[in-house]
Amino acid sequence: MKHTWVRKLIGGMSLTTAAFIFQACYGTPQDFGADIYIEGLVKSKKTGDPIKGIKVSVEDNPQYLYTNDSGEFSFYTESADIKVIKFEDVDSVKYGSFINKDTTITTVYRQIHLDIFLEEK
Repeated sequence: MKHTWVRKLIGGMSLTTAAFIFQACYGTPQDFGADIYIEGLVKSKKTGDPIKGIKVSVEDNPQYLYTNDSGEFSFYTESADIKVIKFEDVDSVKYGSFINKDTTITTVYRQIHLDIFLEEK
């Protein structure tokens, strides 16, 4: 009986420790409520169709993501007075060829929605 109780205690502590380490290493999407959520849609200025595979990043930040099949993107980033969001066509021909675009956001709220229209090259 004593061994069962000790085994359950150690098992529970191991699971709790693993969860704590995971959270400490990877954090939560919105740490301490100071982050902002940016979402949006990237479309062709000429056709209005969504563009897949556009690289979306924040200036001076090594993290980036690509638009999905519907041209949508979303991410969390640190709060700041000014944010420069970069939209780059890195595949150049796979989903069309588009001119890169930077968008500067000067009024940063907790959640921002962007509709971006890229011109074809």
